[in-house]
Amino acid sequence: MLMHDYIQKLVRGGLQELYPEVSLLDFSVEYPEDFSHGDFATNAAMVHARALGKNPREIAEALAQKIQSAKGEKIERVEIAGPGFINFYLSRSVLANGVAEVLEHGDRYGANDALKGKRVVVEYTDPNPFKAFHIGHLMTNCIGESLSRIVEFSGADTRRINYQGDVGLHVAKAVWGMLVARDAGELVQVRTQGVSEKAMFLGKAYAYGAGMYEDDEAVKKEIQEINKKIFARSDADITALYDEGRAWSLEYFETIYKRLGTKFDHYFFESEVASLGKQLVETGIEKNIFERSDGAVVFRGEKYPGLHTRVFINSDGLPTYEAKELGLAVTKYEKCPYDMALVVTANEVADYFKVVLKALGELRPDLAEKIIHVPHGVLRLKSGKMSSRTGDVVTAEKLLEDVRAALGGKMAESDIPEAEREDLLDMIAVGAVKYSIIRQSVGKDIIFDFETSLSFEGDSGPYLQYTHARACSILRKAGEAGIKDTLEAPSDTTKNLERILMRFSDAVRAAGEARDPHYIATYLYVLAQEFNAFYAHERIVDSGDEAPYRVALTRAVSIVLKNGLDLLGIRAPERM
Repeated sequence: MLMHDYIQKLVRGGLQELYPEVSLLDFSVEYPEDFSHGDFATNAAMVHARALGKNPREIAEALAQKIQSAKGEKIERVEIAGPGFINFYLSRSVLANGVAEVLEHGDRYGANDALKGKRVVVEYTDPNPFKAFHIGHLMTNCIGESLSRIVEFSGADTRRINYQGDVGLHVAKAVWGMLVARDAGELVQVRTQGVSEKAMFLGKAYAYGAGMYEDDEAVKKEIQEINKKIFARSDADITALYDEGRAWSLEYFETIYKRLGTKFDHYFFESEVASLGKQLVETGIEKNIFERSDGAVVFRGEKYPGLHTRVFINSDGLPTYEAKELGLAVTKYEKCPYDMALVVTANEVADYFKVVLKALGELRPDLAEKIIHVPHGVLRLKSGKMSSRTGDVVTAEKLLEDVRAALGGKMAESDIPEAEREDLLDMIAVGAVKYSIIRQSVGKDIIFDFETSLSFEGDSGPYLQYTHARACSILRKAGEAGIKDTLEAPSDTTKNLERILMRFSDAVRAAGEARDPHYIATYLYVLAQEFNAFYAHERIVDSGDEAPYRVALTRAVSIVLKNGLDLLGIRAPERM
């Protein structure tokens, strides 16, 4: 049992014994910001004061006395503070035992069984072939990959899902741009180029087609016809170009996934779920869930609080994104049955998703209740918002390369061999970008700042990676000096670091419950700060009789840092 749960159980038991006539209310057990106020604190006395008609301080005194008599060996003492807070101080043996648990469980330390026996699918990234893989997709990938790892660490049988829009008007616009390039003789050269260049060409073809669609009525009609032909695969020439461009996009996306450390279990495409989505909508018409309107089929969202009407089949008889989303929900469940499905997207589609889930709830309530939308904020550079339509986008690859180049300057004088340094630079660049995204609460917008994100001294990915590398360096020196770990004779100088180590499990659990990785990121920064402060003021390898325990403590810190970074999808280097 986590110490948090142990203390909560003690408080609850004390309240029930003292005041059996009152139904217990929810109360918090939290970490005080200042270690001098104990390891845990509860507001239970203040929460119950009104229901009991008593002064909170009076309740706190009675409750503290009851807990003191039942606390056992895990708690050293209990004190009352302020208007009625109760502070708990853990025993020295419990703190030292926390280090032992880290060393015992290793890369499984911090794991829990909150989702044991559950099947969870996490859908994220979802880039559209024929369009740029931009920093918005990068943000979705970072959050989705971290959530996947957190639910796995919580015991779930987890599947990573990627849903991609390989049909639709955006594809037709890109294919029209490819036709123009082919007629101009440009496509021959593109076919000889690398995967990144091909992806860049497709982005430009889409931007050109999107612009002409808005500006030229004749082109608009051509693209609309191409859209129908792609959907029906009725034109051999159009189909061949479409298949070629689609393959280029998917091959390019895989290079990005590999770089980011993501491996999907299943890929779903709009082309595969469109027909089913249309069938589901047509079935819903018969059940009065959908209705015909001006040649299209719509869902009247206004009938429900906070929703709006959306088109599910357009006037050309083609299923829209909304209808395809219905088909996806059913297809996902058929291919990998789930108890819970997390869908990670930008919050720009939050209102859209509410309507889709409501419509799905009318058709398949058994599935709708299993789906949880996780909307996140928008990632921007200081230059402002992007637009795929105009071609004014920052690709994920460009951002990663710019970050990598900036880091190269910082590490120019490193003594790490060149071959190893190349992989290290990419590891740190990806870590810098991922951490800058994950350190914020999921719903917040983020402006990527190079100086802050690449700092080796502040709240950044490189700082955490450097702290892990520092711990590993200390362990190598200890090994060379023949110092072996021991858990005997801990001193008071290590207590704060021990306290923070014990909080990792709670950070993991909080991240899982809130579906927000930033709890882990915040925890890791606090741990890194405390370890670096300890390193700056205390000797470790050459600390005499205390060295074996301090080395064991350093090993525990390295384990927790590595476990936490892994849950964020960030690799932990052993040298920097």
